[in-house]
Amino acid sequence: MKKFKTISNERSLNIIKSPIMTEKSTNLNQFNKYSFFVSKDCNAQEIKQAIENIFKVKVLRINTLISRGKLKSFKGSMGYKKDQKKAIVTLVEGNTIDSSLEIK
Repeated sequence: MKKFKTISNERSLNIIKSPIMTEKSTNLNQFNKYSFFVSKDCNAQEIKQAIENIFKVKVLRINTLISRGKLKSFKGSMGYKKDQKKAIVTLVEGNTIDSSLEIK
């Protein structure tokens, strides 16, 4: 088993940007899965440690994905929105995250 370096509380707060509050992600909450926007320069182990540090829960699994920015037109000039990294966190049975809390 690999040993991973522990991350600080400040780094934990920089990794987790905000929870995702969409209809699809809210439906996943009943299966103990929670969605977050995360920093693009972090890996799954850092996300796991950050969630466990901030919310004091036990994480079972992390799935990450990067959604590419869409092409948009603004005042006649074309451009792209920013890419975003998302993490879907599955918690151990019995653990929950209160989704009404805000990360500041």
